[in-house]
Amino acid sequence: MRIPRIYHPEPIVPGHELALCEDAANHVGRVLRMGPGQALHLFDGSNQVFDAEITHADKKSVRVTVLKGEVADRESPLHLHLGQVMSRGEKMEFTIQKSIELGVNTITPLFSERCGVKLDAERLNKKIQQWQKIAIAACEQCGRNRVPEIRPAMDLEAWCAEQDEGLKLNLHPRAAHSINTLPLPVERVRLLIGPEGGLSADEIAMTARYHFTDILLGPRVLRTETTALTAITALQVRFGDLG
Repeated sequence: MRIPRIYHPEPIVPGHELALCEDAANHVGRVLRMGPGQALHLFDGSNQVFDAEITHADKKSVRVTVLKGEVADRESPLHLHLGQVMSRGEKMEFTIQKSIELGVNTITPLFSERCGVKLDAERLNKKIQQWQKIAIAACEQCGRNRVPEIRPAMDLEAWCAEQDEGLKLNLHPRAAHSINTLPLPVERVRLLIGPEGGLSADEIAMTARYHFTDILLGPRVLRTETTALTAITALQVRFGDLG
């Protein structure tokens, strides 16, 4: 049986006993139905993985003893910041989950002219918290020991205007460049993915003012969630650790 990987939001110290957070305890104790003596792998975002053993488990709490830890670096050499115009329902959750499996380091949800998501501040904050939990679960599944940040949602132009030393890319169906024609080497990329209806002409012109390079993925029109994952995969193959 594969040993479950569990995220702990505080620094982990070998030789100490600790209580798992509520979400983790519920997963270990109630979903997996694990008990004393069984093994877990813990990580705390420090790029280490820790061997641990359950010492107590019931429906409300789980305590473990941390046995040892070691660095387990599974991060790509390419630093990817995804700016994703928010999509409806499960599409955004899917994009977050899969992009993290593919190695994205930071995700910023964006509002644009054609963004189909309309949320008040309270509901949006809850969404951000939910998406961060999805990011943690994706790391637990794929083996990453650093948890990417889901940043607060912001306006498209404000995100484009942020200072960034990396290559800035915007997907455009009539672009002259492809990912394979981008010059090597590249260590940082800020990738913009628009909504289902695409960016408006004014928004595309705005990205050019902030020195974004338009790139083309291929001859077919892709849905926004497909576009994000295709672009991330192509970037990791060319500049990162896939392939």
